[in-house]
Amino acid sequence: MITGELRNKIDRIWETFWTGGITNPLDVIEQFTYLLFIKQLDDVETTRENEANFLGVEVDPMFPGDCQKYRWSRFKNLGSADEMYDVVANGVFPFIKNLHQDGDSAYSKYMGDAIFKVPTAAMLTKIVDGIDKLELGEEDSKGDLYEYLLSKVATAGTNGQFRTPRHIIRMMVNLVKPRPEDIIVDPAMGSAGFLIEAQTYLRDNHPDLFLNEEKRNHFNNDMFYGNDMDRTMLRIGAMNMLLHGVENPNISYRDSLSEQNTDIRMKNGIL
Repeated sequence: MITGELRNKIDRIWETFWTGGITNPLDVIEQFTYLLFIKQLDDVETTRENEANFLGVEVDPMFPGDCQKYRWSRFKNLGSADEMYDVVANGVFPFIKNLHQDGDSAYSKYMGDAIFKVPTAAMLTKIVDGIDKLELGEEDSKGDLYEYLLSKVATAGTNGQFRTPRHIIRMMVNLVKPRPEDIIVDPAMGSAGFLIEAQTYLRDNHPDLFLNEEKRNHFNNDMFYGNDMDRTMLRIGAMNMLLHGVENPNISYRDSLSEQNTDIRMKNGIL
């Protein structure tokens, strides 16, 4: 749950969007998510670099060559607001849209129509400063962040945007005890909280699966399925799975309750 000082910081960022002209709550959530994703990409890259240095091995960078300037830790310290805005709007945002474009991945499918809507350099500077001060911790506090942001949307209940609390998600996954050979499906995935918790369970309880090529390929390509009818949630879910190391989840725009579903996996009872 988002409380106290963290809640106040998020409220101030929301107010910056609102006073800057982005007044549609779903637009705020989406733009907030893009920038948070950019920051977390840099955090993940930094962690990988530190681990590689400790082990004395090479790391395959997510920000290759000239793209190093697109890292959050680099552009947030640029000398002027206009310079940072130019780098983010014309460099960083196209960069994240084009990640994983070498195949028909869920990320490429749903990030293709993403639009950067922050209108001014001054507004972007305030938002970047605000997000940089958020302390979200190691748990799925980003999911709590989405839950809090969605609570600000007057039509959230009508649109079906409800998030299962973190402790309930963990309890259900622990009861199910997913195995490396399983197929895991969330028919109304939202921000992919259940899928994220399932992959965490597998990493904690079956770490040897990554030593087996067949199981590792299954984990990255054929294990995780998620459906939703909100493209914003599909984008958020795809970004969330990528950040948690699942390379190619099967995320689809689909009404799981429709009788018109004809996917072969549905016929076989998988979805």
